[in-house]
Amino acid sequence: MKDISRSSAMKFVVMIGIVSMFADMTYEGARSITGPYLGMLGASAAVVGFTAGFGEFLGYGLRLFSGYLADRSDRYWLIAIIGYVVNLAAVPLLALAGHWWIAGLLIILERAGKGIRVPPRDAMLSHAAQRVGMGWGFGLHEALDQAGAMTGPLLVTAVLYFQGKYQFCFAILAFPAMASLFMLFFSRAQYPDPHALEDQSQSFEMTSLKHNKAFWIYLAGASLVALGYADFALIAFHFGKTSLLSPLWIPVTYAIALGANILMSPLLGHLFDRMGFIVLIVITLITSFFAPLVFLGGAAAAMFGTLLWGIGMGAQGSLMRAIIAHMVSGGKRGSAYGIFNSVFGLFWFIGSAVMGILYDFSITSLIIFSLLAQFLSLPVLWKALRVQRG
Repeated sequence: MKDISRSSAMKFVVMIGIVSMFADMTYEGARSITGPYLGMLGASAAVVGFTAGFGEFLGYGLRLFSGYLADRSDRYWLIAIIGYVVNLAAVPLLALAGHWWIAGLLIILERAGKGIRVPPRDAMLSHAAQRVGMGWGFGLHEALDQAGAMTGPLLVTAVLYFQGKYQFCFAILAFPAMASLFMLFFSRAQYPDPHALEDQSQSFEMTSLKHNKAFWIYLAGASLVALGYADFALIAFHFGKTSLLSPLWIPVTYAIALGANILMSPLLGHLFDRMGFIVLIVITLITSFFAPLVFLGGAAAAMFGTLLWGIGMGAQGSLMRAIIAHMVSGGKRGSAYGIFNSVFGLFWFIGSAVMGILYDFSITSLIIFSLLAQFLSLPVLWKALRVQRG
């Protein structure tokens, strides 16, 4: 087999990171205005909520199937390309939606496309990341991904300021969408066989996913983290309801959190490559204290808590994916990422719903729930580490 240099593998990581950067710029920019856009087209609040919720549910559910199909067919590029095309084409088409139900369908298709593309993309990325360092590879990808996520809403804000129409925003987002697809097809032409990027001298024990005990224990621990991690929507709701931060400072605080994610993801990845699984356990413990800071503290404490929240999000986006690549052999990673993302997303949804209910009942109970779920994850993650080490 042709030897692939470390620099070539790093080039692939960067190229896929650029694909993700432009993709996130596209759909995160769109998601920042889809709610009011549906309302403008005549949709009720119930329709807006159903559309967002069903889109996320479908997107996470499809990851199970796309990851399994990618492993079974070995058509990682094809499945990823289909997902990206559906994901990105839906956004500029929103500019042409004349009725709320058409816009709603396109929003659901956008989420479905993302669900299809994530497992095969992460599986391909893992082959290159294995050669340059799993933590560093996924950390760098997460940083580029989040750079796009931060830029997209800012682009939409600027367009609204100067032009004022939602349809024009969606039309403008066709440009980063085309840039993402161009880089995707260029990457496919440059690296038709991502499996060749992995260092074959570092072999994995070819254990079936079903019998991979470390993976399932790890999945349980990560799910507990997701269960106790509040969505920023709830944090922003709290800031607004209590007037803790002004309406202007709420999105600024979110941008700061994303900035922390961008800066910390490569650093955490580097530490993971040097120190291993224990980095995720330590970061989970530290960032779990975002909840009391955000929901009980003053403005300064709340901003520091949001900063911790952003660092935790960076760890989830980089370290958690890198750990799976260390646990699972190359031919099973599509399925592993599909299962992991689906279960993680389900527990995130359950936790978000529970914390939303607890917020109306008692903020203290919300904080206890958040801390308890994340503290319970620590011994489970430690057990996964011990099992992985054998």
